[in-house]
Formats: sequence, structure tokens, C-alpha cells
Amino acid sequence: MGTFCSVIKFENLQELKRLCHWGPIIALGVIAVCSTVAMIDSVLWYWPLHTTGGSVNFIMLINWTVMILYNYFNAMFVGPGFVPLRWKPEISQDTMYLQYCKVCQAYKAPRSHHCRKCNRCVMKMDHHCPWINNCCGYQNHASFTLFLLLAPLGCIHAAFIFVMTMYTQLYNRMKIILRNKTSIESWIEEKAKDRIQYYQLDEVFVFPYDMGSRWRNFKQVFTWSGVPEGDGLEWPVREGCHPYSLTIEQLKQKADKRVRSVRYKVIEDYSGACCPLNKGIKTFFTSPCTEEPRIRLQKGEFILATRGLRYWLYGDKILDDSFIEGVSRIRGWFPRKCVEKCPCDAETDQAPEGEKKNR
Repeated sequence: MGTFCSVIKFENLQELKRLCHWGPIIALGVIAVCSTVAMIDSVLWYWPLHTTGGSVNFIMLINWTVMILYNYFNAMFVGPGFVPLRWKPEISQDTMYLQYCKVCQAYKAPRSHHCRKCNRCVMKMDHHCPWINNCCGYQNHASFTLFLLLAPLGCIHAAFIFVMTMYTQLYNRMKIILRNKTSIESWIEEKAKDRIQYYQLDEVFVFPYDMGSRWRNFKQVFTWSGVPEGDGLEWPVREGCHPYSLTIEQLKQKADKRVRSVRYKVIEDYSGACCPLNKGIKTFFTSPCTEEPRIRLQKGEFILATRGLRYWLYGDKILDDSFIEGVSRIRGWFPRKCVEKCPCDAETDQAPEGEKKNR
């Protein structure tokens, strides 16, 4: 408690000037960048926040950041402790064993040394550290050492998240390349299976561009010349598949999307912010990682939702005749908590496409 009070009650406001130095600026900048990127990375990629492991991982990241900053500021603002000006030992005869500092006009206590940067005699002085723009000594030795211990541990945790994110992305990328797909085509194939299962159709969707050989699929992307195979307009298809099998499936899915879309009514205004803080912490941290737009909502408007995540929906705003001339449709993402399902659609109990996945 005494340490906390010493942090709040600076000796004087001049202590804040310690922040105006290249050392603290660089140190705090590195901490801020690493912590922010690691938190965003862990939420969006590895691990998702809605999982138990993701929640523990995120809490640990916050814990590292708080402990690192606490010990850093403790070491900076509490300081090492200075020998009082004009200090002398209680027993005057002891002065014969002590050095005298002309700058502080005091005797140097045992284990104290004069710091030219601080211009004071520092108790149990270890060294003057430019990263905290202060000396390391009697009062802040523990905080400074804990900062040096916690900072690398936090960096190791952040580096682990970065490496796992890149590994996960590389693994997923190679997996679809070996199947001769793109991310969009994988999503189309998944929706094709969902459509067939939903309507219980007697048909099977076969992805037409998988050559049946991982090596042949790999060679369509990676060549010795660096130029991909083909002209990018026409593609070889596997035996028994129509050249336009994929585009035919896309047309079926677009028609199905119009049928299965769900009508929602807006019950809360939404500004269109990418990560709205006023819509809840989970909505803030699970904002879709995409360049697709967010749409502004006003209470009383209606939306046709076509797909969704756990805390977000994607859909088209239903426009009336008095809307902006020349605008045919307005679509994008919006928080799920801003809308409620219309009674007529609630009876059908049809979920927007993609909602089942809770990604």
C-alpha cells in the first residue's frame, strides 16, 4: 500500500518530466505496440475469444501488460531514494569514515553514490538507466528487476501467438492450394453441402477444379518460371464435371440466399463504427476481420440478414422510395444486439446463412 501511495503522490510534478526522454518513449512505444498487436492477433486469429483457451490466453496477455507497466512506472516514479540534502550521521565522529559530496553538501551514506544525471546522491545506487530515465537503487531495485523479468516473458508469449498465427495461416493456405481451391471457393463448397442438406436434395456437389492429384494442383500455382499455369480465364476441370459447375452452384446459392434471408427490425441506433465500444465488450472484440463495410442503423429500420456470426450480422437495408436517389442497395455488417427478428420470420425459425458456425 505504501508503494502504491508513493506512485500516486510524486515528490513533485517535475517527476512527470521523466517521460519526456527518448528512453521511456521508446520503451513504452515497444510495450504498447507488442501488447496491442498480440491482443488483436489473439482475438482475431489465435485463439478466438469465445473459447475457454482463448479467454485464458487473452487474460494472460492483459496480465503481462499490467504487471510490466506497473513495475516499469514503479521503477521510474518511485525512484531509488536519495540521500537527504545536507545529511550527516547522527554520531559526528562517524564522518571520518564517510565521503563528502560538495554538490549535495552532505556526507555519502554507506552504499550511496552521486549520480551526475540525477544530480543527487542515490541510496544503494546500482546504475542510471536511460530506459526509465532514473537511477536503479534502494527503493526501486525490486521493481526494476521484476520489469526485466516480466518483459521477456510477455514477449515470449506474444511471439508464440505471432508464430502460431502465421503457422495457422500457412497451413490453411497450403491445404486449399493442394486441393486447387481458393478461400472463397472453399466457402462456396461448404455452402453447397449446407444447401443440399437443408433441402434434402438428391445431388452431390463435386468441386470441378481439383485434378485429383496434389502435385498437379500444386503445379498450377507454383512453377519454375514463377508464372502460374493457364491464362486465368479458362481452367481445366476434372473428368465428369461441367466447365461451369462452380458458377452454376453460385447462381443456385444466390437464389437460395434470397429465399432464406431473415427480416430484422432495428431496435438500437448504430453509428457504423468498426469496433463499437457501446455495444458490449464481446461485440467490440469480435468485430469481423474484413474490409466489408459496416452500415449505419436507425431505430425502426428493417434489414434482410443473409449471414451472420455470433455477435454480428450481415445483410441489406430495406430501402423505401424516399431514400437516396441512385442508391440501389446498402449492405454490410452490424451488431446483432441492435436488431430483433420480425415476428413473421421468427415463426419460420430460419437462421441467416453461416450463423450455425458461431465463428
